[in-house]
Amino acid sequence: MCGQLIFCFMMTQIHTHHVVANRERMSLKTLLTGFEFVFQNKIILGIISLDMFAVLLGGATALLPVYADLILRVGPLGLGFLQDALPIGSLVCTFILAHRPPIQKAGHSLLWAVAAFGVATIGFGLSRWFWLSFLMLFLCGLVDNVSVVIRHTLVQLLTPDEKRGRVSAVNNLFIGTSNELGEFESATVAQLLGPVIKNSKELGAVLSVVLGGFGTIGVVIAIGLIFPLVRKYGRLDAESHK
Repeated sequence: MCGQLIFCFMMTQIHTHHVVANRERMSLKTLLTGFEFVFQNKIILGIISLDMFAVLLGGATALLPVYADLILRVGPLGLGFLQDALPIGSLVCTFILAHRPPIQKAGHSLLWAVAAFGVATIGFGLSRWFWLSFLMLFLCGLVDNVSVVIRHTLVQLLTPDEKRGRVSAVNNLFIGTSNELGEFESATVAQLLGPVIKNSKELGAVLSVVLGGFGTIGVVIAIGLIFPLVRKYGRLDAESHK
C-alpha cells in the first residue's frame, strides 16, 4: 500500500507537454495494429517470444508448496521465505541497474540473463538444502528483472508513439498469459511424471522444475539462432536510436 501511494505521488511530479493525436476510428484493423507491428518487428517479436516461452517452461512458483512441505520440509514459514526470494532478488537488481549506466550489449545481456534463469531453476529443482534453494530463487528474481527491464525498454524504444500503447498491450497480454500457463504447465507435468515413474509427488515436482530449466536454456539457444538481431542488439538507451 505504501509503495502504491509513493508511486502515485511520484507520477504527479512528472510534468510534460503532450500533444494528443487525432483519434482513429475503432475497427478490427486498429485493434490488430499492435499484433501486426509485433510480428513485423523481428527484435520485439524475438524478445517477447523469449520471455513468453522461458516463463512458460521455467516457472516453478506453482510447485513451491510441494518443495516446502515434502522436499525441503520447512513448513509454512519456509514457504513464505521461498515465495519472497524472487521479489527480493528483483528488488536488489532494481537498485543495481538504477545506479549503473545503460546496458552496452542489451541483446547478449538479455540472452545470458534468461539462460542464467534456467540454470538457477535447475539448481533450485535439484537442491535439498533450504538456503541453497532460497539462493537459487533469489538469483531467478535477480536475472529475471534484468530481462524484464531490457524487454520493456526495447518495446518502448522501438515502437512509434502512435502504436506504443497497443504494442505494450500485446506485450502484457503474452507475458501475463505465459505466467498463468507456466504454472499450469509445471503442475501438470509434475502430476503426470510423478505417478508414472515412481508414484511420487516429490519426484514429479523435481522433474518438472529441472526439465523446465533445461527447456528455458533451449529457448535461449533457439531465439539466438532464429532472431540474430536480438543477439546483436547494442546499447540500451534512447541516444543510440537517434
